[in-house]
Formats: sequence, C-alpha cells, structure tokens
Amino acid sequence: MRQAVLNLEESKIREVANAGFGRSDVLPFWFGESDEATPEAIRAAGIASLQAGETFYSHNLGLPELRQAVADYTSHLHSAHGPLGPERIGITSGGVSALIVAMQALIDAGDRVVAVTPVWPNLTAQPRILGADLHCVPLHADADGAWRLDLPALLAAITPGTRLLVVNAPNNPTGWTLSRDEQSAILDHCRRTGTWVLADEVYERLYYAGDTASGAAPSFLDVARPDDRLVVVQSFSKAFLMTGWRLGYLVMPADMTPQVGKLLEFNTSCAPVFVQRAALVAVQQTEAITPRIVAHLKGCRDALVPLLQAVPGVRTSAAPGGMYAFLRIDGFDDSLGLAKCLVAEAAIGLAPGVAFGPEAEGWLRWCFASKDVARLGEGVERLRRWLS
Repeated sequence: MRQAVLNLEESKIREVANAGFGRSDVLPFWFGESDEATPEAIRAAGIASLQAGETFYSHNLGLPELRQAVADYTSHLHSAHGPLGPERIGITSGGVSALIVAMQALIDAGDRVVAVTPVWPNLTAQPRILGADLHCVPLHADADGAWRLDLPALLAAITPGTRLLVVNAPNNPTGWTLSRDEQSAILDHCRRTGTWVLADEVYERLYYAGDTASGAAPSFLDVARPDDRLVVVQSFSKAFLMTGWRLGYLVMPADMTPQVGKLLEFNTSCAPVFVQRAALVAVQQTEAITPRIVAHLKGCRDALVPLLQAVPGVRTSAAPGGMYAFLRIDGFDDSLGLAKCLVAEAAIGLAPGVAFGPEAEGWLRWCFASKDVARLGEGVERLRRWLS
C-alpha cells in the first residue's frame, strides 16, 4: 500500500457512531444530514426513471438537460458576471467525487496546498492522498464561540508557490461564512500568485443571515470572472435532502470541463440516470422545496442554540450558515473521549471536534437538522443531566 494511504486516519465521527450503533436509546446528532426523507416529488422522479428503464450509462459530464438546469440555477443565484452556460458544469457522483476529481485535475504530488481549518476531514485527507504538501490556516473562536478568519494570515500563507487554496464556507463544522469582501481579497491575491481556488460551497443555501437577495451565502462566483482559476464544488445533499442519492456538481472554467470529463470516466464513468432525473426535478422545483427546508433548519438552530447557551459551562453561538451547533464544555479537552462518554452515559451522539482538525480539539459538533425539534430539547436535557 502507498504510505499516504497507510497514514490516513479513520473517521473519528464514525468511531463515535460505531460506539452507539445498535442502541435504540441514543439520540444521533453525529452525521451531517437531516433525518427527514427526500421530498416526495424528487423521489417520484427517480422512481419514474427506473420504471421507464433508464438503467444505462449517461454522458460522463451528466445529462445535458440537467447540466443546463444547474447552469440556470447557478446563474439565478450568482449572476454578477452574466449567466453561466452548461459548458461550465460537470455532474458528479456526490460532492465527495466532485472534490477529488477537482484535486486530481489541479495538483501533483509535492504541490503546496493551503486549507482553511477546522474543516470536514475529506478536504484535508484528499490532498494528502494525492501526495500534496498541505499547510493549514486555522480559524479562531472568540469568547462567545463564534469563529473568525485571520485574513492577513491566510493571504500570507498563499505564496506564488501555492498551487491550490481549499476553503469551505459556510463551514462544516463551525458555520463560519466568508464575507464578499473577504472573497474578493482572497481572489485578488490568488490572481497575483497564480493559485487555484477550490471552494466547497455545498452549504450555501443553508444560510440564515439574510443579507443577500438570492437567499444564498456569499459565493466566489459573485466576484469571479469566467476565466478565473476557480472551481466551486456543490452537492444536492443539503438543500434538497438528497444525501443518500450521491450527486454533486462542479462549476469551473469552460476549458477545464473536457478534462474533468476524462477524469470522471476513470473515476465513476457517470452518475446514475435515475438520480440525475430526480435532481432535475429538485432544481426545477427549488423554490417549492429549498426555502421550506431552510426555514425549518433555521427554526432548529434557533431552538437549540439558546438551550445550549443556558447550560452552565457550555459555550456556543448561532452560526450564520450550515446545519451545526459547534460547542465547547468547560473542563473537557478530549473531544473524542467526551463524545464516546456521552454516547455511553448520556445516550447522545455528537461528533468530536478533533475529527475536523487539531484547532477544534475540545469542541463538539451537534447536527441540528432534526425533523422533530423536540428531539433537540431532549438532547440538551440529557446533556444537562449528565453534566450535573
């Protein structure tokens, strides 16, 4: 086996979840997905496709009609430099596939890659798998539990020798979100250094600040030119409740798309047609689907965070984006040990902060995407009883 693979750590989120699997009494808030099923109209489109016998290969880059629909959808959200065409879109078998294909296209072994952390572990593991030289720039938590970017430190880390910047905003796990001014400053700097930007924006619709007309978080697409060295990763998982369908997409410069098509052939060949048919309905009916989901998630966040803040010793804040409360409990510095203890003794399943990088050691991630908001209150009460 390659040493880079042997050096990979197993998911600490899965390690905690494995400790609770098979226990019906555990309230599971560890994974980044809602417990609500995919909307019926989306499921019906997938079923209809299967019943119609659409069980064959599609184009490497996706169904033409889905690529056009995604281009129109993206243009509606981010049209600062005019509409995007389907030649800038590639459909992938999940957001994870979109990330690794983009990295395969852009980095060689030994290339310098800068990542903003803490972050979902796949974004730092994938460059390591490819043999890149990874440098992390940490976010910092203030006294209230809100996370901030040291922009000068990030810009200083991006040198002319930096091949790729990886940034996830709205961020998993902290909910931190880039401002448009910060995005402009980063993009201007990367133009000077010749650095590619890989922006994971899969949580952009799960945005609660309300300071954008589109109903989405600020995106690099709002400030970028079509020929910028920018690749944006998206997924149908979050805004359409389609985690198990495994479908994502890339927005990239048009001259990069055919090359990505080649890589998709050698990774997954293509995404399943019935999944793409379901996604087409999701995009076409987005205004009937996504705003309801976002409103419900905001209600979950606004119910959970004050309850957590009222627990003595707990520090957290209401993040502007994502589906997580990120919290710290006074006196506990071993997040993995604490998470396992909470499963065993309090029947609560949370993700350990250390899974997202050493900067998040001592923190816990609580996914608040719950169909039943009362479950969140029950979870807080279990935490309170355990602490007391």
